[in-house]
Amino acid sequence: MTATRAPERLGFIHLVPTSRNNPRQGLEDAIELFKFAEELGLDSGWIRTRHMQYGLASPAVLQGALAQHTERIRLGNAVIPVGYENPFRLAEDLATADLLAGGRLEPGLSVHGPRYPSDELNDLVYDSGWREEDYTYGRIERLRSFLRGDQVREKPPYIGFGGDVDSERVEPHSPGLHERLWYGGGSLRSAEWAGANRFNWLMSNISSTENGVREFGLAQKQQIDTYHAAAPEGYAGRVSVARVIVPTDGATDHQIARYREYVEGRTPRTKRIHGENTIIAMDVLGSMDEILEFIAADAAFQSGDDYLFELPFELELDEWKQMLTQLATRIGPALGWEPGKA
Repeated sequence: MTATRAPERLGFIHLVPTSRNNPRQGLEDAIELFKFAEELGLDSGWIRTRHMQYGLASPAVLQGALAQHTERIRLGNAVIPVGYENPFRLAEDLATADLLAGGRLEPGLSVHGPRYPSDELNDLVYDSGWREEDYTYGRIERLRSFLRGDQVREKPPYIGFGGDVDSERVEPHSPGLHERLWYGGGSLRSAEWAGANRFNWLMSNISSTENGVREFGLAQKQQIDTYHAAAPEGYAGRVSVARVIVPTDGATDHQIARYREYVEGRTPRTKRIHGENTIIAMDVLGSMDEILEFIAADAAFQSGDDYLFELPFELELDEWKQMLTQLATRIGPALGWEPGKA
């Protein structure tokens, strides 16, 4: 069985795992992986953000480096939790990286308030002002306003210093960046907000069960429908569907054993609802035919515009390359996708 809908863009998501003793290696591996993905013709590569974990804490910094090592592949975030960020400073960083990349950034964003278990820890991370900060969608709207180049102040007159280089808006400004923003969510409320406010819609392997819908693909299809229904007339926002998909074709027996151990260790968490209504998708492990059959039967994939394969966390560079090779040279073409076309 083959998929009935070809993706408009095909890409991957990478955690950029680092180690305690040699964190630089993880960053260098990420640069090599993105260069490899571009050579394969993949349309996009997305990086996750992790704070106080062995992952990537400063995505715009890495994207600035990636911009210098690649020429075509789009550079996404899946996602930047804006609650940790000052929207003003984040706008400066994203615009700088986008200019270096020639307009290839696809910033994915999410927002929620501080969640650490103690006020003392929240004070250390966010400063004491977190009690009064706005951690609603308005925080992201403020970021978009900065990226759009909206006026922040009256430009002061030149008085002999400073004023000759002053601007009334956030600088640097990268035209069009504010139109490439994604909201990463997993609820009907977020889907409706993203559509109504002209953000692209980015979904992952974590979502919500709502209205009695427990099957993962159907729950996400419900969000996609809500997103499009809420969008203003004439706005054609993009929808991206992402899952952990692990192709076994082209892998060694040793690698397949590692992949299977990885997936089996994560499977129990998919069997229950977490907290109030959080559900987690099963990782997909198998041959190309098995992966194509899954995609063809999944309601979310068949309703999305772009497909993203989430790379497993605890593996190695050569294993991620094997997976991207299968994605770009066999799975993608079987889906009707053409390398380097988007």
